[in-house]
Amino acid sequence: MATSQLTPAKRRVLDLLKRIGPAPASELARRLDLTDVAVRQHLAALEDRGLVDQTPNPPEGRGRPSSAWSLTETAHELFPDRHGDLTVSLIQATRRALGQEGLDRVVAQRGAQQLREYRKTLPASSAPLRKRVEALARQRTAEGYMAEVRKERGTDSFLLIEHHCPICDAARSCQGLCAAELDVFRGYLGRAVRVERIEHLLSDGERCAYRIEPA
Repeated sequence: MATSQLTPAKRRVLDLLKRIGPAPASELARRLDLTDVAVRQHLAALEDRGLVDQTPNPPEGRGRPSSAWSLTETAHELFPDRHGDLTVSLIQATRRALGQEGLDRVVAQRGAQQLREYRKTLPASSAPLRKRVEALARQRTAEGYMAEVRKERGTDSFLLIEHHCPICDAARSCQGLCAAELDVFRGYLGRAVRVERIEHLLSDGERCAYRIEPA
């Protein structure tokens, strides 16, 4: 199903579920500034199309919503995947032609090129860390990762959260891509900054998330 077949309101519901994960209708309504009734109507329509599922919450006291809504696999496919099938085929062909070491060199060269582009277009090391992390998030969003930055309370740390992976199929076939992306972040932010991946989509995480703080 093409996203053009969805109304803007229904697309906003899907985008929010992609960002925050499973959530009750009341929480979606609050974040979207819509009524509960309107959100439930959108969810019912999306459920009919096989795009969302409703799952019961375990009871945890009075007032806890009885169920949460989440995206189905079909809904995840609506988000860009950077031509996953073709990319996986190219990775497999490269591995057959050059061996694993050759593929590793190709991945490393791609990472080095990405790092050069980031250093050329994003704020320099003299800029405040927050400005650099926010610029990195905007760049990653432009690349399809649906990134955002959150400040951790009471610390100098930031969380860079990527709610979507447009190269997920390729990364499953070649996990060196994930390692190379982490190296790119560290290379761009520099030795005075510590970057740690604290959640990984390919390790049963809901998303990829990085803690970024002064070293």
